[in-house]
Order: sequence, then C-alpha cells, then structure tokens
Amino acid sequence: MIPARADDRPRRTRPFVAAAPDAPIAPGPVPTFSIVIPAFQAASFIGEALRSALTQTLQPREIIVCDDGSTDDLASTVAPFEDRIRFLHRPRRGVGAARNAAIEVASGDFIALLDADDVFEPERLEALGELAAARPDLDILGTDAYYEIDGVLDGRFYDTTAFFPAQQRVGIMDACFIAAAALRRQHVLDAGGFDESLKVGEDWDLLIRLILGGSKAGVVLEPLLRYRRHASSATADRTEALWSRVSVLEKTLRYPALSPEERQVLHRCLIRARSRAVLNDARALSATDAPGSRRSLLSEARARGIAPATRFALVYAALMPIGAATILTWAERRFRKWRVDS
Repeated sequence: MIPARADDRPRRTRPFVAAAPDAPIAPGPVPTFSIVIPAFQAASFIGEALRSALTQTLQPREIIVCDDGSTDDLASTVAPFEDRIRFLHRPRRGVGAARNAAIEVASGDFIALLDADDVFEPERLEALGELAAARPDLDILGTDAYYEIDGVLDGRFYDTTAFFPAQQRVGIMDACFIAAAALRRQHVLDAGGFDESLKVGEDWDLLIRLILGGSKAGVVLEPLLRYRRHASSATADRTEALWSRVSVLEKTLRYPALSPEERQVLHRCLIRARSRAVLNDARALSATDAPGSRRSLLSEARARGIAPATRFALVYAALMPIGAATILTWAERRFRKWRVDS
C-alpha cells in the first residue's frame, strides 16, 4: 500500500547521496512508515513531537508512543492525540527497550525513529519515501538535521559529521553518520533490535550491526529534522556520550565477520574514543583543586588503549597545572578532527 499524501502536489527530486547499488536498480513503490517515539518524563515537550508526526505531507502508517515508566503527567499530555496514535505503557527499562516494544507491534515497512524532544519538519517522511522509492535496495534512510539549542538553531548535522557513501562498513565505526534513521523493520528484527543494556549509543550500535550485516544507507541532503538539545545538560551528556562510544566500539570488536583491515580501523577508532573520553574527564579533574588530582592524572596516563599524545597531555597537565586546560583542550581537538578516511 502506498501511503496517502496530504496534498496532490507533484513529487520533486531531492538531492541525496547513498551507497552504490550492487546492480542496476529500478525505482519501486513508496514504502510505509511507522513513527516510533520512546518517552520518559516527556510531558513538557512530547506534544510538539506528536504534532510534527501527525502533520507530515506523507502520512505515516501509524505513530507508536512507548511510555518507558514515566512518573510525570505524560498520559494527560498524550490524551488529546490518543485517537490518532497507539500508546504503549512499559516499566522503566530504557530507551532501547521502549523502542523494541514499539517496533514489535509496528506494521510499517520502515521504522522512523523520533525522540520525544525532537521534531520532524513537515516533509521529512515524504523525502524519506522518495529516497526509498528511488533506491529500494536501501535499508537505512536519513536526512540532514538542524541542531537546536534552547530554541535557537545552531548548525546542521552534516556540517560536522561526514556521510560515507562508500566504505560504509568502516565509516560507521568512525561516527554515527545518520540522524534519527528510518530503518527497514524486518532487518531490525533480524538483527535483534536495540541492545537494551546500552543506556546511550544504542542507535549507533544498531546501525553498526545493520551495516556490518549488509544493509546500505542513504540520506536526503535537506535538514528535515530538528535535533533539540538543552545547554543545561550539555556537560553531563558529553561525558556519558564519550564513554558510550567506547562501550559500543568495544562491543563491535566481538563482531565475528570483520576483515583484518576493518579490525585495524576499529582499533584506531577505539583508541580515539578512549582518548577523547579520558581527556574530557581529565579536563574536569584539572579544573578542581581536589587533593590527589595530579596523582589521578598520572594514573590516567598509564591507562591502556589510549594514544601517545593523550599520555603526553595527561603527564603535562599533572606536572604543569597552570597550563593543563590548554594542553588537554588541544589534545582532544586533535582527536575530534581525526577521520577514518584521512
């Protein structure tokens, strides 16, 4: 079934980039999309996410909200929408479990992921549908996205993140290069869904497993998602996010079907991830006058699996506390700019 459009405007061709097909590809029909929204303590902002899902120019097959054990007034906020969505309730188990519960009952060809504090632009599903119809061999779809911090637009996703049309198996180890992906549902189920043990990075982990399992990705080069962040939580989120990268890459090391070259790239990515996480922790430590902070920095310098430049920066920061912030910032920026294809 081809989903209904909100109007009869002619379809237009949007710019996109994607993995090369294995063979000539004929266009196919527009697939169906189930929008999945996990929600925890989201009463104050989920309404806008739902309105953005309900006003798509390509209507979704369904919208599924999974309440992940919220204790706020989420049910009352969602109540005005309940005749147009499916609302699930689950005990608190994390975002991965909430998404898995929704995906299990979904019926669309693709699962379009939407966080409760983010917003789809009105034509996002339409753009994803056009991409899927042009390239029916793709299993992972995305668009560019705006970053929004406290209501103010602050750049775009692909300003700072590289999409890899080639070498996607190693590119996905470098970074999660799809924002709020739409994923072919059957492939997600075949891959075992989201890893419910991961608190952060579960979306990147799933993309790694899908791409290593043979899925191909493509993106529409228009910002059709608003990825919302709050400045008040940036520091805590950064620390957790950096260490989550380490956890995801360590897990990927156990993937059995990596080539020697891919495993070598993965080891480099893991050294980079560990180095960034350690340097971020060291910056916070060096900013305090806590007893033993210098000793702690020297101890960090002896950690396994970090780069020589990281060890140098940590030792320097321990011995020269006045310049610690400068050297640690320099070292982390050095790793932030490293790319797998450089």
